[in-house]
Amino acid sequence: MKNSKKVMKKKITVLALCAMLFALCSPAQAQQPKIPRIGYLVSRSAPGPNDQGFDKGMRELGYVEGQNIVIERRWTGGNLASLPELAADLVRLKVEVIFAGGSEPVGAVKRATGTIPIVFTTESDPVGSGLVASLARPGGNLTGIANLLNELAGKRLELLKETIPRISRIAVLLHSTSDVSHLRDTEAAAQSLVLQLQILEVREPKDFDNAFGAAKKGRAEALIELPSTFLATHRKPLLDLAAKSRLPALYEHGGFVADGGLMSYGPSLPDVYRRAATYVDRILKGASPADLPVEQPTKFEFVINLKAAKQIGLTIPPNVLARADKVIR
Repeated sequence: MKNSKKVMKKKITVLALCAMLFALCSPAQAQQPKIPRIGYLVSRSAPGPNDQGFDKGMRELGYVEGQNIVIERRWTGGNLASLPELAADLVRLKVEVIFAGGSEPVGAVKRATGTIPIVFTTESDPVGSGLVASLARPGGNLTGIANLLNELAGKRLELLKETIPRISRIAVLLHSTSDVSHLRDTEAAAQSLVLQLQILEVREPKDFDNAFGAAKKGRAEALIELPSTFLATHRKPLLDLAAKSRLPALYEHGGFVADGGLMSYGPSLPDVYRRAATYVDRILKGASPADLPVEQPTKFEFVINLKAAKQIGLTIPPNVLARADKVIR
């Protein structure tokens, strides 16, 4: 009888301990932090230096993908028509914040949601295009970094003129989605430098052939492209035709030069993407995009590809070469 009582007491004690442990564990389990998910939308088909810049920025802020952050990545593969569907998919996932790289992805995400915070990088004027109310106080669910390449229009033309001192006529390649304010600033800069511009608009990749044919017919001596996601996405045929036409060209960022282009001058996009990660971090910690001022790039790069110069028979003047931040030999 005594043994039965002892056994019963032990069972009661064990049950009581189990109940205490369960009571202690349950709140701990309930309080485990939820791993935040962020959406990521770009127009490329595979990760590149820009995406590495973003990932580097997140790591610097203490985020480890798969441990304390989940990144839902969506790529267009060069098919910009898929942007609305991809943006809608991220909205359906109810992510905490969406990063959109490039003007067209930003536009698609903005149309898809008016509530989920959006961090952007864009080549367009975010105020003029209606993305935000002002740079200082965006006022809605969007904020980020605006490259504001308009202000670089004069510098890019100056670099071309220093490279080819006798130049007088430059072809300007643009897409139908290019920011028209870029064109206006380029035209104003050309007038002050006594340069004539030949405007060439493309809508589809098949239009590149006609554009370069028109540039040759118009006796263009060099080419610049006005920033757009389309031209960046379809840059291979653009670069191939520039080389085939032996037409010196200056592009918006170093990715063009790394892929075989002659020269570029503009913001360092990997650095821009890295800085965009700080916006994602601040929003995840409770900040409102409406109160986070839109920033401008702080790091600019002048890149020259000497292989491309040799291919078209162009000698880069020593004074221009000395100013390059990076030279591909």
